[in-house]
Amino acid sequence: MTNATLPFVLALADKGWQQALRDDPHFLPGLNVHAGQVTYQAVADAFGLESSDPASVVRG
Repeated sequence: MTNATLPFVLALADKGWQQALRDDPHFLPGLNVHAGQVTYQAVADAFGLESSDPASVVRG
């Protein structure tokens, strides 16, 4: 499992979470909320809120 997750951990450590999410779309499903915007549909549904596209939110 370490071999599978280490590249992701290193990307987060080296780039910071925002740049890592911009560079690798595989991180985006792990983002739930950013800058007051809900980016995960299940979370939005649970709280009766609208969701935003995580890629758009991270790009700013």
